[in-house]
Amino acid sequence: MSANAVSAHEQYDYEIVKKFTIMAIVWAVVGMLAGVYIASELAWPVLNFDSPYLSFGRIRPIHTGAVIFGFGGSALFATSYYMVQRTCQTRLFAPGLVTFTFWAWQAIIVLAATSYVLGYSQGREYAEMEWPIDILIEITWVCYMIVYIGTLMMRKQAHIYVANWFYLSFILATALLHTFNNIAIPVDLFTLKSYSLFAGAQDAMTQWWYGHNAVGFFLTAAFLGMMYYFVPKHSGRPIYSYRLSIVHFWALSFMYMWVGTHHLHWTALPDWASTLGATFSIMLLLPSWGGMINGIMTLSGAWDKLRTDPIMRFMIVALSFYGMSTFEGPLMSLKDVNALSHYTDWTVGHVHSGALGWVAMISFGALYHMIPRLWKTEMYSVKLINIHFWLATIGVLLYITAMWISGISQGLMWRAFDDFGNLQYSFVESVAAMHPFYVMRAIGGLFYLVGMCVMAYNAYMTIRQGVRAAQTESAVATAAA
Repeated sequence: MSANAVSAHEQYDYEIVKKFTIMAIVWAVVGMLAGVYIASELAWPVLNFDSPYLSFGRIRPIHTGAVIFGFGGSALFATSYYMVQRTCQTRLFAPGLVTFTFWAWQAIIVLAATSYVLGYSQGREYAEMEWPIDILIEITWVCYMIVYIGTLMMRKQAHIYVANWFYLSFILATALLHTFNNIAIPVDLFTLKSYSLFAGAQDAMTQWWYGHNAVGFFLTAAFLGMMYYFVPKHSGRPIYSYRLSIVHFWALSFMYMWVGTHHLHWTALPDWASTLGATFSIMLLLPSWGGMINGIMTLSGAWDKLRTDPIMRFMIVALSFYGMSTFEGPLMSLKDVNALSHYTDWTVGHVHSGALGWVAMISFGALYHMIPRLWKTEMYSVKLINIHFWLATIGVLLYITAMWISGISQGLMWRAFDDFGNLQYSFVESVAAMHPFYVMRAIGGLFYLVGMCVMAYNAYMTIRQGVRAAQTESAVATAAA
């Protein structure tokens, strides 16, 4: 490695980045394994054993929590701590708080998963065990915010690079969303039982204000920050249009807060509220595609790298899925389309095209970029990165294609009437018709999981050879002294 890389290790706090990087990979394997299992339960009901601990209702939130907050959250901590130091040319603020954010975040994931396995969850009217975890999340997130803003304030560069703005908006918005969505009233001082402050239509509106903005800021703005740093850095090209990136940031940050109600068409929510959400969803298409084009055009003059660099392929495919998902979302917010799509597997396919195609792919690219630099070595196997890329790409395509066909079929079957005005199909018939697509989804998820295991092995071998090289270098230096 170069002398600059060595000096960077001395200048910046990379130990915390290493810890979050490792845990991001661990939680990805755990979360995706849970996802494949519950997808298999739907395809082959015999896998629903008598044990309540392996039921779909308990494993599914473990899957979403481990993937979104375990994998996605750890990847965001790792990349944000890495990027903010390098763009500000300073070490992280408050090392004690930095260490606390790591251990607290991992504890939160474990506690939440344990509560789900035991059958406790945050029911909106009534919950058990959840509010202490919610408070721990709040404390951890405030510490994260202090570290991030403190580091920005200590920067040696006058300019704040745009990726920092995206990460900062994600941190601030997530704190705001978590606070108001989880307001609960404990039954008494010494109990874990609590009641939600909201109920009925107000609660539904609060949930979707939280739910869609969690997508907008935790799963979009944050990973756009990742994209705006790692795509230019890895390609060796400046961002195509810095001005467009600023417009992208402000338009996205303003518009996303308004779109959550498009999930509540045809409900008790006032019609004007859901129409407002749909309107802003359509408007959101412009900044979203502006960001996608900005990322893709950054590769102008570096397209040849796609032939030889699988990390670059992860990033360009991620941007493609970002563009596709941000077109599909506004489309599904239209009332006529929503009447067909909502409550069907089409929504599941849409979510996973964004999660597996955009969020995970850009994370894989960023992690592959960081790992050799953190451990001062080369990747153990570029061939394995390439295998991971194709397994992940095939997996996500199988998954979303199955869910598109399944979802549209469900929507059409549920609204079909016979000549006498009766429903043409029973609900059970629609479930039976989905079986081949559920099998296809499970196979796609298995492809994606195998790819993730390939990455875990490749990362482990890379870290091991980096540690051995560091030990050898230390022994040589000691002998020379």
